[in-house]
Amino acid sequence: MITGIKHIAIAVRDLDAALGKYQDILGVRDVVRHEFEKARSSEAHFMLGGIQIQLCRSWDAEGRFARYIADHGDEGVHHICYTTDDIAREIAAAVQRGATLKPCASCRVTGPHKHSEGWVAFLQDKLSGLETEFMQVYGPGEGPDLDRRAM
Repeated sequence: MITGIKHIAIAVRDLDAALGKYQDILGVRDVVRHEFEKARSSEAHFMLGGIQIQLCRSWDAEGRFARYIADHGDEGVHHICYTTDDIAREIAAAVQRGATLKPCASCRVTGPHKHSEGWVAFLQDKLSGLETEFMQVYGPGEGPDLDRRAM
């Protein structure tokens, strides 16, 4: 069962400029920045209305966020990550309903696997034009801790 939305990822060209707008216009504070070597991306994460927003910039033109901008002609919502309390069951149900899994862009693993904040899996099928991610968030002591730098 889907239990909520973990995050909304937004592809941006310039992370600092985009973050500045969110800070100036919406008063965003408590930002955590990440550098993901495997995914070759930089991200800024913050909470709005109980949902994490992720501003995501690829390091090169072949990166998934840069490709999204090139394909769509502008920055925008790249994907929504839905939370579940049982990722294996949720993925099996989605596949049974006709969904197809795709490899994780950073890990190249298809299907549920450990990631920075929980077990994740991605669908090849887009919902309303958006990439779909499922996550079973780690409980205390279950997963790796990210190198977090608060801004």
